[in-house]
Amino acid sequence: MKKSPAPRPTEAELAILRVLWERGPSTVRQVHDVLAPERESGYTTTLKFMQLMTEKGMLERQEDGRVHLYRAAYPAEATQQRLIVDLLERAFGGSSAKLVIQALAAKPASAEELLEIKRLLASASTVADADKSQKKEKDRG
Repeated sequence: MKKSPAPRPTEAELAILRVLWERGPSTVRQVHDVLAPERESGYTTTLKFMQLMTEKGMLERQEDGRVHLYRAAYPAEATQQRLIVDLLERAFGGSSAKLVIQALAAKPASAEELLEIKRLLASASTVADADKSQKKEKDRG
């Protein structure tokens, strides 16, 4: 059972996490081989990062004989949400609307993404309407 929210990873840690989210449990060698074409770092650097990430609670390590498998301690969604909440507070003063406007201005959404956004907005609107109704009832009673 996780006691704290998903930690906020650095760019290098996030690259390692992306590999593990995509591939599932992997050895240091497997992670390094995926990252090597993009980054100019050695195997021992990847190993050290993964050891530190384990100490920070970002990764979990399973020993199977001589093989050590690492996996992300938190799902991608939990980490992404932590990063978004942090960005939302630090850069946008807590305004979800400002964040969404800037995100869409920076990189337009595909038609499929826009449909998903519309579904989320409709769902959020329904929840907001229900919250308003409950507040009105509470204020009356």
